[in-house]
Amino acid sequence: MDGHQDSPRLPSTPRAVRQSKELPLDSDAESLAPLELPSGNGLLNFPNEELSEYTPSQIYDMNQQLLDDSVPQRPLIEDLTPISDLRSEYEKGTGLFVNQIDWLSTNGFKSIRRTRGDGDCFYRSLGFAYVDSIINSTDKEFAVARSLSKLAETQRTLDQAGIEKIVYENFYEEFVSMINAIVPNTSGKSLNTDSLLVAFQNPEVSNSVVIYLRFLTSAQIRLNRQDYEGFVVHPETKDIMDVDSFCSNIVQAMGKEADNVEIQALCLALGLDVNLAYLNGSRGDGVDFIKFRNDPDPNVPPLMLLYRPGHYDVLPRKQ
Repeated sequence: MDGHQDSPRLPSTPRAVRQSKELPLDSDAESLAPLELPSGNGLLNFPNEELSEYTPSQIYDMNQQLLDDSVPQRPLIEDLTPISDLRSEYEKGTGLFVNQIDWLSTNGFKSIRRTRGDGDCFYRSLGFAYVDSIINSTDKEFAVARSLSKLAETQRTLDQAGIEKIVYENFYEEFVSMINAIVPNTSGKSLNTDSLLVAFQNPEVSNSVVIYLRFLTSAQIRLNRQDYEGFVVHPETKDIMDVDSFCSNIVQAMGKEADNVEIQALCLALGLDVNLAYLNGSRGDGVDFIKFRNDPDPNVPPLMLLYRPGHYDVLPRKQ
């Protein structure tokens, strides 16, 4: 790759291997003030008596059942809904996460933008949040120019990783055209949050962004394999995988969930700051925010996502 990039800081999980159906803890995880992040594996321990009888895998499975039962065929991504709707679903289900949802609501997180639980929810949520952040930037023209410059750099990343242009160029062009549409054209029309939602509900457009982000994540891992070897395991069997097999069969494949390795790689490739609210039901006094920091501009607000075991949604910034 052109220039030097710092190695991503990977989580301090046992043997530095991600856990199946679980988001490993990031070594730089922080909580929103005044909350204090538990040390060590605190997020993976469940002191709540209601939770103590469940393993992380069982909590994951319960979340998946709730996702399957809540909407028979959820749109790829939805309009904003009150976070109280999510609370109601957990009241009818396990009830394990109600206190944390209440904390989010009390602390200004009043809504959620939900994505379909199809294995692509991380990439779709991040893609939407990324474009929407540019739409709502105080200086749209600068934000668009900055984004287009970064996306142009990502082409070189894919090329250097051996991903042929003919394979990714259509997806790249779809992504770039979306960013370009944020600045008003000659007729005065421009992409806004409402029209972005319509675009992301279109499978052809939405999946183009997802596929490009998957290719970019794969390229970032392949080009920096020394930073990821030993961290990549099969998400179901937990068998150690070599980087190329992991990228081909897990990262690039549609419908495969993302975990800490993929999040770290994609945020680094795009130079993004992301705050990931970790909803695990283990504490009633707050929600831990896992923070990924790669944007050189400290004035750019981080993207906000909500993680429940096995699923990601967009969490709009508190008002």
